Amino acid sequence: MENPWIIERVIPALKASSKVEVLQELAEAAARELPGVEVETLLQVLREREKIGTTAKGHGVAIPHGKVAGLDRLELFFARSADGIAFDAPDSKPVHFFFVMLAPERKPTPYPVWLGRLARVAKKHAIRTRLMAAAGPRELLAILKEI
Repeated sequence: MENPWIIERVIPALKASSKVEVLQELAEAAARELPGVEVETLLQVLREREKIGTTAKGHGVAIPHGKVAGLDRLELFFARSADGIAFDAPDSKPVHFFFVMLAPERKPTPYPVWLGRLARVAKKHAIRTRLMAAAGPRELLAILKEI
């Protein structure tokens, strides 16, 4: 399976301080990297998914995701918040790591495989510790490529 992580899709320090702001910042970052996909479309997809139930997995990890018209392949983004953000996590802890998955609306992808893989990250203390300690986007990217 192709490794979809690239440096332009790694945000080492989110500016957001609330769930609403996080979704906005993530949608804006993704739209910059996905020509032809509007911020509002991405924001709507992420908001609709959160209405179904939180994408926070506990242990400081959330996996906002959804299917987006106009995409040809699975797209992954990563963002980190040093302070953490309240995101309705099942353990009530703030979320520090956001793994964003955007999949094509009508094309098969390894979406379930990646969702499971990223969900397992939430359970691995050593990986979370490394992600928090990483000095910048290049070091974060190296860790993400290992996952």
